[in-house]
Amino acid sequence: MSHSIVNQPGIDQSNINQPNTDQPHLDQLTIDTLILDLKDARQRTLKLVDGLNSQQIIGPQLDTVNPLLWEIGHVAYFYEFWILRYLDNKNSFLSNADELYDSINIAHENRWDLPLLSLDETKSYMQDVLDAVITRLQNKTVNAQDIYLTRYAVFHEDMHTEAFTYTRRTLDYPMPVFSNSVLHDDIYKATTLDDDVKIEGGNYMLGAHEATDFCFDNEKWQHLVEVKPFAIARSATSYQQYANFIENDGYSTQAYWDKDGWDWLQKNSITVPNGWKKGSDGNWQIKHFDQWQAMQPDSAVVHISWHEASAYCRWANRRLPTEAEWELAASGSPDNINEKRHYPWGNEKPSDRHVNMNSRAMRTIDVGALPDGDSAFGCRQMLGNVWEWTADTFNPYPDFTADMYQDYSQPLFGITKVLRGGAWTTRSRMIRNTWRNYYGPDRNDVFTGFRTCAL
Repeated sequence: MSHSIVNQPGIDQSNINQPNTDQPHLDQLTIDTLILDLKDARQRTLKLVDGLNSQQIIGPQLDTVNPLLWEIGHVAYFYEFWILRYLDNKNSFLSNADELYDSINIAHENRWDLPLLSLDETKSYMQDVLDAVITRLQNKTVNAQDIYLTRYAVFHEDMHTEAFTYTRRTLDYPMPVFSNSVLHDDIYKATTLDDDVKIEGGNYMLGAHEATDFCFDNEKWQHLVEVKPFAIARSATSYQQYANFIENDGYSTQAYWDKDGWDWLQKNSITVPNGWKKGSDGNWQIKHFDQWQAMQPDSAVVHISWHEASAYCRWANRRLPTEAEWELAASGSPDNINEKRHYPWGNEKPSDRHVNMNSRAMRTIDVGALPDGDSAFGCRQMLGNVWEWTADTFNPYPDFTADMYQDYSQPLFGITKVLRGGAWTTRSRMIRNTWRNYYGPDRNDVFTGFRTCAL
């Protein structure tokens, strides 16, 4: 999922910044839930490579994907390095694990040429690591550091399962179907919402609170920003709305694009979004994994780059929200913008009636669906369906200090754009209103869309 899973940040033990570890132990429910999450994340990983042949599990060398056989081994390596080796000083299950899976020291283009294990051998290594991680949770007095690092590793695997999913689409592999998937639920259907919510703004505390149970280094810590009054769309941009832009010469009118965006269009000969074409009947068809399907006009448009979202805004006389505006609209309320909710609807954990996440629908759904997930201001689907581009370049918050995983955020500061909210592929267990995702402005292969603000 996240930012640069392709160039996945590597391992650096210097300048470790650990969570608060004052708690000597955690309750059994926390441990049991974490074990279930470990098993669930691994089941999702294995399902995403199930049925692929020996060529597909490696795939062609592209800048935007990893060889899946390498990537699933890297996921297991992350657990092994940070939990078994860093916390317990254990030896690796593989004598050459660092030479195979340390992503900071293995250049992306070299990952296709490594002496990788076979798929069966890789799965065996993955199982050995998983069993050891679960055993240590069951058999030792677990402290806050153990929980933090294990949860961090689960979320790392969750990000990769999102990457495995977009890899399958990029490479025209069949759509995976998971045990929780319900492809045609009536709750996914709704009329389009095309109005704005007006928000007064004010002095807003952007970022995660220091009492937050878990967050990444780039969310730390909340700090005061001034947000001027603004009006933000109640819903994300739909396929039909975006089709109107295309059909009004959006991709051939230079005035709608900034210089970088126009150069990107010309260099790559882009005339329509990634995965769009006209069918024989003249109607739009959208690529869905290895299939072409009729456009669903009211669903959230996806696989849109920041360049494209910005060009649409110029055409529509709109703009992208800042990330402070986005977070305020998601977390605040008209009565108190700083009485921040963990999720748009409150603090109840996400469910299927709140969000389109966890690959349940296996696609984006109608932008007006799931009203139970509305924020206090009435914005819909601010979590799930599509990652939403913001106007902002990804930069650190004041007094930023990198966590133990030194390269999670730092290498992408200044060169990527911030996204908020999560996509239909994102695991709901890891998302919250303060989560910051980040991709390069040219990425149109990932699960990104956008909502707009009035000028």
